[in-house]
Amino acid sequence: MFRRLSRWSIALPVAFALAGLAGCGSGAPATSASSAPASSAGRGAGEVTVFAAASLTGTFTELGKSFENAHPGTTVRFNFGSSATLAQQIVQGAPADVFAAASPATMKTVTDASLAGAPATFVRNKLQIAVPAANPAKVDELKDLADPAVKVALCAEQVPCGAAAVKALGAAGLKVTPVTLEQDVKATLTKVQLGEVDAALVYRTDVIASGGKVTGIDFPEAAQAINDYPIAALTRAPAGDLAKQFVDLVLSQQGKDVLAKAGFEAA
Repeated sequence: MFRRLSRWSIALPVAFALAGLAGCGSGAPATSASSAPASSAGRGAGEVTVFAAASLTGTFTELGKSFENAHPGTTVRFNFGSSATLAQQIVQGAPADVFAAASPATMKTVTDASLAGAPATFVRNKLQIAVPAANPAKVDELKDLADPAVKVALCAEQVPCGAAAVKALGAAGLKVTPVTLEQDVKATLTKVQLGEVDAALVYRTDVIASGGKVTGIDFPEAAQAINDYPIAALTRAPAGDLAKQFVDLVLSQQGKDVLAKAGFEAA
């Protein structure tokens, strides 16, 4: 069972907590890979905290459980959400050990602040058009999203999935007016799953993770908007050794296999 991180309420100033909530409100909550409860007094000695892009939720949760099994007594805790928001939280002092972003641009926010060493690109991800299983708007290709009658959801431009969508639409010479702009890819996909929109541009991996709740449509311009995913142990990581070991797991053959199974492309 996943549990929220209790230390946020005591470790960060109220103003920062409110800013974080505003940025991540539509994303996944902070979770733990194990059922061990979070300590109300702070992090445990065998605890590593990973800030990761929302699109990594399933794969990193699986890898977190594997890491705990290989390191008895260790707990891996996750904060999943918009890479842009997570980067800002790290720069503002959030206690994190590892950062895995959905774009080099969001990782650069952290490296420019000298809070991470040289990041390693571990996977790549590509956009698909996601439509409800019944596809009521009969969307077949990217240009269909420019039809004013088609309700479209996009990620906000400042987050990686939104920046990728802007590139793809620009490559196609299309202007799309979305009915909603979401703060991360999970929230964008949810709009399709709930039938609130006719289509959305999300990562292929999120379409696969939906388990058939949505249908994914490939389009050629996606090849011009592929996102590289970098990962780095943070220089001020409270659990420096564990942070490096978690990064090593992600970069290992085991990590590659888990990510490939979810639809990520090799870096």
